Amino acid sequence: MFHSLSRRDLLKAVAAGALVSAIPTAVSAGPLRRVRYEKEEDGVISGHMTGAAALVETLLKEGVECVYGIPGAQDNELWDTMKTKGLPYLLVTHEFSAACMADGYARSTGKPGVLCVVPGPGVTNSLSGLGEALLDSSPVVAIVCDVARGEKYKPFQVHELPQVGLLQQVTKGVFPVKCVGDIPNAVREALALAVSGEPGPTAVVVPYPLFIETFKFHCPPLALTGVPLSEDAFARAVDLLCDRKRRVGIYAGLGCMDYSAPLAEVAELLQAPVATSVSGKGSLPECHPLSVGWGYGPQGTKTAEQVFGDVDLVLAVGVRYSEVSTGFYSDPQTPCLIQVDANPENLGKVMKTSVCVHADAGVFLSRLLEQADCLRRPKDCKLPARIAGLRRDEYKKCQESYAKCGIDPMLVVLALRHCTKPDALFFVDVTLAEHYAAEALTAVQARTYFNPTNNQAMGWSIPAAIGAQRVFPCRQTVTLTGDGCFLMTAMEISTAAREGLPVKFFVLDDQAYHYMQKLQQSAYARTTATLLAHLDYAALAKGFGVGYNEITSEDDLEAGIRAALCQEGPVLTRIAADYGKRPVRWIDAVRKRYMRELNAEQKARIVARVGARSIHLKKEND
Repeated sequence: MFHSLSRRDLLKAVAAGALVSAIPTAVSAGPLRRVRYEKEEDGVISGHMTGAAALVETLLKEGVECVYGIPGAQDNELWDTMKTKGLPYLLVTHEFSAACMADGYARSTGKPGVLCVVPGPGVTNSLSGLGEALLDSSPVVAIVCDVARGEKYKPFQVHELPQVGLLQQVTKGVFPVKCVGDIPNAVREALALAVSGEPGPTAVVVPYPLFIETFKFHCPPLALTGVPLSEDAFARAVDLLCDRKRRVGIYAGLGCMDYSAPLAEVAELLQAPVATSVSGKGSLPECHPLSVGWGYGPQGTKTAEQVFGDVDLVLAVGVRYSEVSTGFYSDPQTPCLIQVDANPENLGKVMKTSVCVHADAGVFLSRLLEQADCLRRPKDCKLPARIAGLRRDEYKKCQESYAKCGIDPMLVVLALRHCTKPDALFFVDVTLAEHYAAEALTAVQARTYFNPTNNQAMGWSIPAAIGAQRVFPCRQTVTLTGDGCFLMTAMEISTAAREGLPVKFFVLDDQAYHYMQKLQQSAYARTTATLLAHLDYAALAKGFGVGYNEITSEDDLEAGIRAALCQEGPVLTRIAADYGKRPVRWIDAVRKRYMRELNAEQKARIVARVGARSIHLKKEND
C-alpha cells in the first residue's frame, strides 16, 4: 500500500529538517509529489524477475498513471510487460507527441509524466518536446531503449545514435543503465531528479538485452530531499519587506503553482498586487482582488503595468525573467528586487537583484507567514478597487472586434472562458492568440492554463491536451491552436478518437502563419513563406472519426462553442479567423525593446528598407 505524499506534509518535514538527501548527483529538491509508503517494504522492488518486469514494477510503485509512446523492436518486451502488470499506457502517432503528452500530464497533475521511446528516431523525434519541458520547468521522464552495449555490442546496429549524448542536451540528467540490477534505482533517481528543485525532464537509457535478463532484486525506495533555506538571505528579505515605506508587488511564477493559498495570504499580508509569468497563470486565482494578470511590463496586461508603476519593491517567487514572459526583457527595473527560486542558477540573472534567496517557493511563503506580525500592513481599500476598475476597462477594450471578414481571435478567447467550467484544462499553442489568451483568459484555478512558453514548440497543445485528458477523463479539456500549429500534430487527433478522449480542438483558420506575418510585415513591409493551403476540416474530422463543428460569424460564436462542448467525445471546430489590426501588447513591447538595442546604422537600414517597399505597388507577399 502507498499514498501520495502531500506538499503540506513535506513542508512540515522540511521545516523540521526531517528530509535527507539520498541522490548524490541530484539537485536539492523542494517539496516533492512523490510516493510515501506506510512501511519501507511496501516500496521495495524484490524478487527474481526480468529487467523489464523490474522497470515496470518500479513505475507502478512510484505511482505512475500512464506511459505515453510507441513500441518498437528493441522495447517490445517492455511494452508487453506493461500490459501483463497492468501499467496503463497510451499509443501515440509520433514521439514528439509522446513527449508533449507526458508534459501535458505533468503540468496538469504536478507529477512526473512518463514516455517510452525506441533509440534513434524515437529519441530524435522526442527531443523538441523534451526541450519544451526543460525550458518550461516541467517534470518529464523518458524511458529510452538503447542498442546492445557491453559484451553484446555489435557494430552497425539499427538506430545506433549516441542516445545519451542527444538526451543530455534537453534534460536535467540522464541515467544510463549498464547492468540489469541497476534498473530500479535508475528509474527512481530519474523520477526524483525530475521534481527536484526546479522541475525538468530526465531520461533513463536501458540497452534492450537487459529487458530479458533476470536478476534477484532487492531495491528499497529512495529517501526524499528538500531545498535548504538560506536563513541569512531570508532574514535580509524579511527586513526589506518590513519597511512600510516600500510599496511591494509580487511576481509569481510556475514555482508558486501548488501554493495558491499561502501566496494569497502573503499578498494580503503585504497588501501587494500580484502579477504572474505566463507559466504562472493561475498560481493566484485571477479572480482574486489583488491579481493584476500576467507580466508587469509593457508586454503584460495593461492593469499590471499600471499598478506596478507604483511599486518600488518586487518580490519575485518561483519565477525566471525569461525572454517570452518579459517580452524580450522589457520588464522595468525596480529600485529593490527580492528573487526566490529553488534553482540557484536562476537567481540574479537578467535583473539587478537586491536579495537572492535559494528556497522552494512553498517553504519561503510559509516562513513569511510565520513573520506575519512584523510584515502585516494596514488594509488598503483603494488598491483592490483600483485593480477592479482597471481590469473592467481592459476587459471592455478586449471585447471590441477588429475583424472584418471572420472572427476576432480575442473574442474567441473571451467566449471560451465564458463557456467553459472554472476547472477546465485550457491549452494554447504558439499562435498570435497565445498573447491574447495570456492577457484576457482568466485562470481561476491553479494548473488549468497551459502554454509552451520558452521553447515555443509549435503543435504542442494538441498532444499535451490529450495527455492531460487521459488522466482527467471527466474534466473539460480544450485546445486553441492556429492552423499552422494544427498541421504539425493534427494526426494525433486520431489518438483521441481511438481512445474516446473528449478533447475539444478549436482551430483558428486563416490559411497563414499569421504570427510570422505580424512580425515580418513591420520589419520588412512584406511577408515571406507564410501562406498555407486551404484545408477541408470537415473531411479531416470525418477521416479522424471525430465530431465536427464550424464557426464563421461572431454572432454565432458562443452558441458554436457550446455546441462543441456539449458533443460527446472529441470534436474538431474550425473558426474562421480574422486578426484585423488588433494590437498585440507583447509584440509592440518586443519591437520597441529590439529597436532600442540596434545601433544607428542598423536602424537606418530598416527604416530605408521599409520606406522603399511601402511605395512598391507590386504585391510581394507569399
